[in-house]
Amino acid sequence: MPSAGAEDMRIGYFLSCEEYPPDQLLDQARRAVAAGFTGFWISDHFHPWTSTQGQSPFVWSMIGAVSQVADLPVTTAVTCPTTRIHPAIIAQAAATSAVLTGGRFTLGVGTGEALNEHVTGADWPGALIRRQMLGEAVVVMRKLWTGEVVNHYGRHYTVEHARLYTVPDRPPEVFISGFGPDSIRLAAEIGDGFITTQPDGRAVTAFHAQGGAGKPAAAGAKGCWAPSEQEAREIAHRMWPNEGLPSELAQVLPTPEHFEQAASIVTPEMMTMPVGPDPKPYLETIETYRDAGFDEMYVAAVGPYTTEFIDMFAREILPYANGNGGRP
Repeated sequence: MPSAGAEDMRIGYFLSCEEYPPDQLLDQARRAVAAGFTGFWISDHFHPWTSTQGQSPFVWSMIGAVSQVADLPVTTAVTCPTTRIHPAIIAQAAATSAVLTGGRFTLGVGTGEALNEHVTGADWPGALIRRQMLGEAVVVMRKLWTGEVVNHYGRHYTVEHARLYTVPDRPPEVFISGFGPDSIRLAAEIGDGFITTQPDGRAVTAFHAQGGAGKPAAAGAKGCWAPSEQEAREIAHRMWPNEGLPSELAQVLPTPEHFEQAASIVTPEMMTMPVGPDPKPYLETIETYRDAGFDEMYVAAVGPYTTEFIDMFAREILPYANGNGGRP
């Protein structure tokens, strides 16, 4: 898909598998369609970040279910196709997801977190090796999406006489998650798009300058609606205190218990996501991402008031976004 440009930034909905069980995620998907969101991000986790979040449905089952209740594009944000699951199996899952969604599936990938990937007992390598593994995994998956027999004997992966018989008419696009200069460079070199969660215009500029020109840049952010700002801030702090931690910790801490220990230093005042019933802070957050040059932004509801969150976007934000009237 071509880069739309900041003025036409599309706003989608982020389905948080760490916080909501399958039935609630499907209800949110239905409501998001009716509200006017343009697509879905969906997280791929074996564990939630903290036990308070409390969920982790299998993303590939969820994508199949979402495809049957919502006719919108779906992107994983993000899958790690290197350690917990072999890239050949991820290639099969992504191909089936693309068929189920009528070709409206994007495989968002990244180098992953120990939180999800250590569960098989495999070693958790350093960032350089993880980037090499990710690059080779993308090569493996793209070979398999041709529908031809694949033999691959690489540095990290072996594939022997494997063929995907169920493939979409066009292979899924691959968006690469990146937070540092090396990851951004990799995204620009091998990705069809760029994924991040920070409104960092310098990252978007670097992506475009190093080979990503004309490719989309997508970002995600969270918000918490509640009847009062105080209640919303308390909910956000209780459910997602890990949002206040440095991003590198997210890659190396291995268990929800470790995240809970680290997040014990995070206070409610340190939470930066927009909170409360007033649409203004949400609008300001959207503008920050738009001004940073993102083409797509996905918003995640935090806490129990997901219906009210989606309704607020339907009334106060989406009518003015997604090409329907300029800046909200």
